[in-house]
Amino acid sequence: MPTLNLQHSILQYIQGINGAEHSGGSWSDWLPAMGCPVEGNNDKIIEVEVFPDRPDLLSHESLARAARSFVGGTFEDPSVEVSESGVEMVVDPSLEQVRPVIMAAIVRGVNTGNTDTEKGEFIQSLMDHQEKLHLTLGRKRRFASIGVHDLSMLSEPFKVVTVPKSHSFVPLMMSEEMTIKQILEEHPKGVEYAHLMDGLDSFPVILDSNDDILSFPPIINGDHTTVTESTTDFFIDVTGWDERACEACLILVCLSLHERGGAIESVNVTGYDSDVANTPRGDAVRHRVPDRLIEKVLGLDLGSDEIAAALIKMGGRLIESRTVTDGVNRVERWADCAVGEREHVVEMPRWRSDIMHPIDIVEDIAIGYGYDNMPEKLSKVHLDAVPLSSSHLERRIRASLRSLGIQETLGLTLSNERDQFKRVRWPARGGLSVISNPITRDHTMLRQYLLPSLLKLLAANRHHELPQKVYELGEVVSDSANSTRVAWACAEVGGGFTAAKGITQALLRDLGADMGEVVFEATEEAQGPWIAGRGARVLISGEELGQFGEIDPTVGYEFGLRSPIHAGEFDIEASGRLIPRPVL
Repeated sequence: MPTLNLQHSILQYIQGINGAEHSGGSWSDWLPAMGCPVEGNNDKIIEVEVFPDRPDLLSHESLARAARSFVGGTFEDPSVEVSESGVEMVVDPSLEQVRPVIMAAIVRGVNTGNTDTEKGEFIQSLMDHQEKLHLTLGRKRRFASIGVHDLSMLSEPFKVVTVPKSHSFVPLMMSEEMTIKQILEEHPKGVEYAHLMDGLDSFPVILDSNDDILSFPPIINGDHTTVTESTTDFFIDVTGWDERACEACLILVCLSLHERGGAIESVNVTGYDSDVANTPRGDAVRHRVPDRLIEKVLGLDLGSDEIAAALIKMGGRLIESRTVTDGVNRVERWADCAVGEREHVVEMPRWRSDIMHPIDIVEDIAIGYGYDNMPEKLSKVHLDAVPLSSSHLERRIRASLRSLGIQETLGLTLSNERDQFKRVRWPARGGLSVISNPITRDHTMLRQYLLPSLLKLLAANRHHELPQKVYELGEVVSDSANSTRVAWACAEVGGGFTAAKGITQALLRDLGADMGEVVFEATEEAQGPWIAGRGARVLISGEELGQFGEIDPTVGYEFGLRSPIHAGEFDIEASGRLIPRPVL
């Protein structure tokens, strides 16, 4: 979850601009009630944690706006005024396969502070907000990336085109021109986000009427558009692949500047498909919430005044409470608005991108009403959970292995090709899921086998007494699809192949297998981690469920093990398919 360092001086300054400085209660009292746990608090800074479902609280300005309505109950219009600037931006058709979602906005007359210190704090706050949106809504710039520019340095109209690797301009933090290729290979931001440009022969850039490059999204802005202490008018561009994320990022940056007195203006964007849109939109979004849903979830029969007061605290507005005339005739889902029932028409800010369903409105009503104000009631909702068939199977496997004195463990899903294949002498089970930017060479892919993790675990605990018996039942990934496997490994003297076969037979028996149908077939030499002649495949109806045996000392040495080990690994899905009626 993102952490936001809030400065008392900035928050009070922003709230003071709008004439509604908070009153009553300390920061540490009302911030958690808004969903922002306070991690630390001193005379200058409040460190708060913002949950991922509230990206609208990631800036000083938007948090101050939310605080005014939440703390004082003052009405904040869920819409924001957006006037037309008349500025045009035309997107070239080549952007369809490169970066298709393009939006822009202008904000003029922003009050960035009265002193150099305040202006510097504003710029730092703006940059921090931008990066937090990149990390959260933007999914590290893949879904959406934001460029903020000094409008006074630009000439309208604007256009978005693609250029080759040889195209050059002066990027941010540089004094000389660099080609696109050089930026991706040498510039710090280019190196960090070059993977987003993989497979491209041409690259997106935003140009003004002088053909000067504003931005090379999602990598870096042009140096000449840098925001400085004298900047009061801003041009914001947002590009990406996810329209919802792009819209949320754009309106949130505009909202932060608007809270500082800025006037938001829309830009007329002609998309790659010639569709024309004015961005951003500032009008509120309407939602229909059945009264039945509120009562069912919260256990409260709230009146319209109580709902309206709760929504005002959350920055929304109750438009009306009415009888449904244009809904469904029969309720099939909780959120259905049925004809003849009571519903509430609600407006919520467009920047609340976390609201995607009426249940999200119900949650806001609960927060605004106050969890502490709710009566203590037992839930009246009775839902019978139906276990998955796989749950029965996994339960039996765990019970069987525990009864044999084997302890359950949980390993990392991340592994590497050396541990997964080379060391244990097993082939890849289909396509690999490789990490594009691994932090360490030990974690370069998603695992396909569990046994290597258990061997590494035993190696890490080799200074403890024997015997050591561990198992894991967990997820593996091959061909970009998840599946479940179980593996066990026992480090003990005097165990060997016979002990491994005993565990296998006990497990099959507890799953309900007909042992007369089970075939044990010797594994080929060096085809698996087993000693030659002491490894076996387990087959039912000619299909392999798994393997077991005694670990070859050369394999053990690869993992740093010196003690005798016997082990096994099974495919759970194959077991469930080939043993159709496990004991319940």
